Amino acid sequence: MHIALDAAALPFVPLLLAQGRRVQRDTPRLPPAAGPSCGMVEGHGMPLRLLAIGESTVAGVGAGHHEQALTGQFARALQARHGRRVEWHAFGLSGATVAHALQSFANQLPQQPMDLIVIAFGVNDTIERTSPRRYAEGLKSLVGAARSRVGGDVPVLLCAAPPMHLFPALPRPLRYYLGARAALLNRAARNARIANATHVAFQGKAERHLFARDGFHPSAAGYAVWGVELARLALQHLFVQAPT
Repeated sequence: MHIALDAAALPFVPLLLAQGRRVQRDTPRLPPAAGPSCGMVEGHGMPLRLLAIGESTVAGVGAGHHEQALTGQFARALQARHGRRVEWHAFGLSGATVAHALQSFANQLPQQPMDLIVIAFGVNDTIERTSPRRYAEGLKSLVGAARSRVGGDVPVLLCAAPPMHLFPALPRPLRYYLGARAALLNRAARNARIANATHVAFQGKAERHLFARDGFHPSAAGYAVWGVELARLALQHLFVQAPT
């Protein structure tokens, strides 16, 4: 399907390339979130240990502090719904593809037990035109590498590539082309059927206040919405022990 998409886009290649260069030139470069990339949300009982692995969203680009970014917001929402204390660790790298994560920092993940893993990639693989097959295979390998570090068949939430056709920073038709490529990656990830992993599709509206000022990454409000949705799905689809 990605070959057919590229063939259909062939007449627009000069325009797509020009728009891509303009977006790269004009989009503000935002830093990763400040503060520690690990933390704890107080609660009851034994801690629920959370590990997030991903690209710039896990690095917290668009938020001022990691507590306002994806992992911190998810941990807070999970504790609010469940009551358990949550210990969280964020391993994110701006610009990373799944293949890059496997090569550069999979062996740096903590070698300690975890109760839940969140994996969030897709934007850079879309931009780099990673084939759906390679993307799905890379996700399988990354899940295996992460589980080998933390031990056991840990439940995984696989975040879908976001709806890039809704990104304010992207002009038409570039946004539609990238949105279509992201959808192909998501289909491949869903069909990969990784054991004990749940594919999390984007929910809700892509309203402007949910984006950072670059029009490309989530704002703190966007991360909060995302974190609440992940917490809902974690408790709906994954077994999480009640507080003791």
